[in-house]
Amino acid sequence: MRADRNERAPLPLTIAAAAGLLFLHLPILLIFVYAFTTEDKSYAWPPPGFTTKWFAVTWNRPDVWEALTLSVKVASISTAVALVLGTLCAAAVSRTKFFGRETISLLVILPIALPGIITGIALRSAFSLAEIPFSTWTIVLGHATFCVVVVYNNAVARFRRTSASLIEASMDLGADGFQTFRYVILPNIGTALLAGGMLAFALSFDEVIVTTFTAGQQATLPIWMLEELVRPRQRPVTNVVAMVVVIVTFLPILAAFYLTRDGDQIAGAGK
Repeated sequence: MRADRNERAPLPLTIAAAAGLLFLHLPILLIFVYAFTTEDKSYAWPPPGFTTKWFAVTWNRPDVWEALTLSVKVASISTAVALVLGTLCAAAVSRTKFFGRETISLLVILPIALPGIITGIALRSAFSLAEIPFSTWTIVLGHATFCVVVVYNNAVARFRRTSASLIEASMDLGADGFQTFRYVILPNIGTALLAGGMLAFALSFDEVIVTTFTAGQQATLPIWMLEELVRPRQRPVTNVVAMVVVIVTFLPILAAFYLTRDGDQIAGAGK
């Protein structure tokens, strides 16, 4: 007999799940609490008082705005590069058969599987050998290496669930390659690309390790936060910025989840 899907979980399992969620998210909740504390030097518990003045202080800090602008710029360009390269690579791997296809698929995924410090050292060595000065573009290249993987994974999964007969029918009816892409392929993979782009943006926005090796003297928002924790001036400002980062990265991930949760219900699926 099939188990009732509405059956309640055993109490020990419920307690264990709740404990696991608390373990994962309680430190994040503490960031939100300390963003409102009146103490500006230490993390006293319980906080001596609460205030919203640190939001105004953060708003008026030009170094925060410079770091935020750089992070948004890098994440946007990296996501755009990843959308183009990741989609093209996914189309080639999923729609054609050639020698070494699985090897290429593995090589595309490899940058996100490797530890970030390995990727960072490799990129820094390559930029040094090529005598490429560190700038915004070196950060973009570093971030694009793993953003491509996120887009590729979403796109290749959707390509494989889209019936090839739809493309063949479009060609048989006289559509050219661009028309087929616009009216057949893009509607089927659009939500996957949007979800992959959102995840890539969130991943790039809060990246630290690869950025450390490719940024030179520039500071993205995560690098700025790291420096502020080492040499703090106003600790609550760092927590306010951290809270913003949590929100900025959480919303795209949540949107990506809702966009792809019904990904199997697409045109041509299962045919």
